[in-house]
Amino acid sequence: MFCLRFGAYGAAKQEKTMTSDTLLRNDAGAIATLTMNTPNTLNALSEDMLDALQSQFDSLMQDKTIRVVILRGTGKAFCAGHNLKEMTAVRQDDDGGKQYFLDLFAKCTKMMTTIPKLPQPVICQPHGLATAAGCQLVASCDMAVTDEQTKFGVNGVNIGLFCSTPMVALSRNIPRKHAFEMLTTGTFISASKAQDLGLVNRVVPPDALDAATQELAELVASKLGAAVKIGKQAFYEQIQMPLDQAYDFTGAVMAENMMLTDTEEGIAAFLEKRPPNWSQT
Repeated sequence: MFCLRFGAYGAAKQEKTMTSDTLLRNDAGAIATLTMNTPNTLNALSEDMLDALQSQFDSLMQDKTIRVVILRGTGKAFCAGHNLKEMTAVRQDDDGGKQYFLDLFAKCTKMMTTIPKLPQPVICQPHGLATAAGCQLVASCDMAVTDEQTKFGVNGVNIGLFCSTPMVALSRNIPRKHAFEMLTTGTFISASKAQDLGLVNRVVPPDALDAATQELAELVASKLGAAVKIGKQAFYEQIQMPLDQAYDFTGAVMAENMMLTDTEEGIAAFLEKRPPNWSQT
C-alpha cells in the first residue's frame, strides 16, 4: 500500500506498508516501524522471527531513505525471549541437538549485533514484558521508550537455563552488580528501575507510549542523516577503546564530518540564526 503523507519534515512523504505473518513493516517518511506480530507466543524469537528481523535489518542497512527505526510488538508483551516449545521440539541427533542450539544462538547473535551496525538509530518500544532474549533485544537497541507497566528480566535461571547470551547486551547497558543480580535471581525489574539503571531512556503512561516513541523518532529523524550515521558508527567503535585511543579516533571522525558540505551549511545557518538548507536528508 502506498500513499502520500505530509510529515514533520515539511514535504509530502511516501508511506509504505509491508506485512507478513511474523513481522510487519511500515515506512512513513524517514521512519520505519517494525512490529513483531506473533502475540500468541508473546512475540517469541522463533527461527521465523529471527529470520524476519534479520531480513529487514539487512534491507535497512542499504536503505538511504530511512533515518530512524522503531521496533515494537503486538499483543500483551513485547517479547518473551526464545521460543522454548520450538527449541524442545528439535530432533535429538547423536549430539543431543547441540549443533541445532549452536546454530540457533549464532543466528540470534547475528541479528542482535546487526542492530548497532545499522546506519539508522533503532528505538525499541517494549511494553508488557521483555524477558530473556526479549530483554536482550531491548538492550541491543540504541534507545528505548517504554510504559510504566512494563517489566524486564533475564529469568532463564528459573528453569535451569542461565541467560548467557542476553547477559552480553545487558551487562553492557547497566551496572554489573545489578546485571548479575538479575541473572542469578531471575527477578524482574520495573520500568522505573530500568530507567534508573540505564536500560531504557524514557518511561511514560501506557496511553502515551506510541506518541512518545514517535516524538523521539521524529526528533532524531530531523537531524542531518549523514552526521547521525557517522556518529552512530563512531559511538560503538570508540566505546570499546582506551581513552587516549578513543580521542584520537573521534578527532579524525569529527575532521571527516567537518568536510561534509551540509555540515558547513549547518554551521553557517547556526551563525546566521536561520534554519539550515541541507542538500541531503
